[in-house]
Amino acid sequence: MLDFPLPRRSTFDPPAEYSDGVAVRTVRLYDGREAWLVTGYDEVRQVLSDPRVSADRRIESFPFSSPSRVALERADPSFITFDDPDHARIRRVLTKYFAVKRINAMRPLVEGIVADLLTELSASTPPVDFVTAFAVEVPARTICHLLGIPVSDRGFFQELDGRRNTLTTKPEDVRAATAEMLQLAGDLIETKRRSPADDLISRLVHSEEVSALSAEELLHAVRLLITAGHETTSNMIGLGLVTLLRHRSQWQELINDPTLIPAAVEELLRHISIFHISPTRVAKEAFALGGQTIKAGDGLICVAAAANRDPSVFENPDRFDIHRDARGHVAFGYGIHQCLGQPLGRLELTVVLENLTRRIPSLELAVPAEELEVSEYAFLRLKELPVTWQRIEGAR
Repeated sequence: MLDFPLPRRSTFDPPAEYSDGVAVRTVRLYDGREAWLVTGYDEVRQVLSDPRVSADRRIESFPFSSPSRVALERADPSFITFDDPDHARIRRVLTKYFAVKRINAMRPLVEGIVADLLTELSASTPPVDFVTAFAVEVPARTICHLLGIPVSDRGFFQELDGRRNTLTTKPEDVRAATAEMLQLAGDLIETKRRSPADDLISRLVHSEEVSALSAEELLHAVRLLITAGHETTSNMIGLGLVTLLRHRSQWQELINDPTLIPAAVEELLRHISIFHISPTRVAKEAFALGGQTIKAGDGLICVAAAANRDPSVFENPDRFDIHRDARGHVAFGYGIHQCLGQPLGRLELTVVLENLTRRIPSLELAVPAEELEVSEYAFLRLKELPVTWQRIEGAR
C-alpha cells in the first residue's frame, strides 16, 4: 500500500501514480490509518459535489496528511470546513465582496502594485530571488489594501502562515502561530468597528448581513481572508513564471500577443495545481465511487493535481500548452466549497503576466530549473527562484 503524501516525480510534476489510470485506491496516512486516494477527474468532481460527503474536520475519522494539519484544522475551523447549511450561511455574507465585477474594479490597484514592484526589481542587480522580491509581494500588498491592513504588517502574517502551513512544523508551533493569527484578525475587526475605513473588513463588520455570523465565525472568516488571499497566489506567480520560462516559445508568444494571457492563466492553474495533497473529505454515508464501495466514515483525499492531469479529460495532460482549453480544471476546487477568491487570483495572475512580458521580456532562470526546490508544504511553494535578465524594457 502506498504511503500518503506520495513523492513527486519532479519539482514540476505530481507523483507518477496519479497518472497510472487507477482513479480510486487506498493509501496509508502518517498515523497508520487508511483513506481513499481519489485521482480521476470525474471521481474528484463527484466527491466534491456529493452531499453524502463532509468537509468537517471535527469528524473523528477525517483524513489528515500530517500532525501539523490536525493541529491547524482543529485550532482554526473556518467556514470552508463546514457543511451546509452553516457553510452556505457564512459564504453568503462574503460572496458579494468577491463578485467578478467588484474584483475587476480593483485592476488599477493591482496594476499599480505590480508596476511599483517591477520598478524596484529593475533597479536591482541580477540575479534576484523572484519569490521574495516580487511573487510574495504582489498578493500580500493587494490583500493589505483590500482588507485595510497596514502594508508594513505583511511580513508578520506571512511568517505566521509559513509556520502554519509547513507540514513538518510541530503541532504546538502550529497552534501558537494560529493563536497569533487569530489575534491579528480579532484586532483588525475591533479596529474597523471603532474606526471604519474604505476597505472590505470595515464594510463587512458594519454590514447588516454580518449579524448572521457569530463572533467566532466572523473571527475565523477574517483570518481566512487574510491568509487565503496571498499565500496561494504568491506560489502560483513563482511557479507560473518558472513554467513559462521552461517553455520559452510560449513565453515569447505571450510577449507577441498579450490576448493569449487569460488562456495561459487557466493552463498554468491546471498544469501546476499547487493544492497537491487536497482537498480532503470524509464520507457520511456509503456510496459507489470509481468501482469501489466507500463506507460511512471513510476518508477521501481528492487530489486536484491528479484530476487536472487526467488524460480522459485533458489530452496529453503533462504537456504545458497555453492554446489548450483548460477552463474545466479543478484548481480552485469544485462544488459548494470551490475557492471564493478565485476572481482575485485570476486578476492578479493576469496583471502580473501582462506586465512581466511587457516590461522584462528577457527574464530567464539564473539556475537550472532542476535545482529549484519546493518546500514541505500544504501546497507547492518554491523555496527561492533566482532570475536574471538582459535589460529592462521601457513601457510600451
